[in-house]
Amino acid sequence: MIFRRLCAGVLAALLAVLVVTACGVTRGDESRGLHRLRMMVPNSPGGGYDLTARTAVKIMEDTDITGRIEVFNVIGAGGTVAMARLMNERGNNDLMMMMGLGVVGAVYTNGSTARASNATALAKMIEEQEGILVPGDSPFHTIDDLVAAWKADPAKVTIGGGSSPGGPDHLFPMETARAVGVAPRTVNYITYDGGGDLLTALLGNKIAAGTTGLGEFVDQIEAGQVRVLAVSGTERVEGIDAPTLTESGINLTFTNWRGILAPPGISDDAKQAMVQALTDLHATQEWKDALVKNGWSDAFTTGPEFEQFLTDQDNRVSSTLTELGLL
Repeated sequence: MIFRRLCAGVLAALLAVLVVTACGVTRGDESRGLHRLRMMVPNSPGGGYDLTARTAVKIMEDTDITGRIEVFNVIGAGGTVAMARLMNERGNNDLMMMMGLGVVGAVYTNGSTARASNATALAKMIEEQEGILVPGDSPFHTIDDLVAAWKADPAKVTIGGGSSPGGPDHLFPMETARAVGVAPRTVNYITYDGGGDLLTALLGNKIAAGTTGLGEFVDQIEAGQVRVLAVSGTERVEGIDAPTLTESGINLTFTNWRGILAPPGISDDAKQAMVQALTDLHATQEWKDALVKNGWSDAFTTGPEFEQFLTDQDNRVSSTLTELGLL
């Protein structure tokens, strides 16, 4: 009896050691000091930031880069409310936030002092090109046709976008106008509540052109209901028969982007652990597959390069909105 009890005790102890060891191997968060990570999303469920955040979190969980990460949405003022909360969480070593160009613009147009460049920069994850689209029966068959009409009478060429002032769909046509010699203040820009409403406006010929990402319009582009005159990146978009702006003689490249921040004032160990987790995420095949599936371009950047990028984005948005008289 004593022998049996002794064996049972040893067995229990061994099992406990194995369980602890297994937890340490399969849950990278414990070994890295990431115990209860949370990911904040600055828009509603189903939006672009939400999709990117939940995709990243699922892959990190499924590949045991981290343990469970809680994803939660903080809605309001184009991401300004979430950004303010991030800044108020100073020193919180367990919080990350997905964000991007739209949030940078929103904090300016909403008069907030919360700047992305003042948070802790973790990683830039992806980029997306913008496109200039027209209805399928538009008289504009090339970007040169549109630019000629735009220069002749900017007020008559109505441009629509799925972003409020300061967002990528708004900033892109303003920078395009400036690049072709049209005063940004004269651009007749109409805001639509996302890509769905913008598509309705295009199909109904309520606007001359739309500026937005192309992912939501693939079916309509293939069907010839809308036509892409140009794309904004350094290279053409696979599957889209449209030149880049630079190919067309317009000296401009423009990309929307998404990245991840942490609150200011977190510990060096926490920052290093979060950056390493995101670096490991970036290396997975699952993330590479997600890039292809969602039409995202890999733009992974960390460290001083991402910090400088955030500062440059703040300055870029500020100068554009100031020129437009929106600040």
